[in-house]
Amino acid sequence: MFRVLAKNCDRSFERWTDALYHAKSLIPKCKSLFEDIRIFYEEDLIWIYSRSHKYPQYIGAGTYDRLARLFIVENMEEEA
Repeated sequence: MFRVLAKNCDRSFERWTDALYHAKSLIPKCKSLFEDIRIFYEEDLIWIYSRSHKYPQYIGAGTYDRLARLFIVENMEEEA
């Protein structure tokens, strides 16, 4: 279970792609350096966006690779 947490937003998603798309849709609303958007997988923080960094950050060793594979699997399932 993925959870997107931001100012005025706390939503849960079953799929990584749904959580990622929702988090990215919140980026224009993130105006302050002190606001951020976070995605958790169960209790672990795996993705964060804030104005203090140019790009979103993937948290943890191997997280980007693991989520990229999950993204591919979910898109293949969606096409089938």
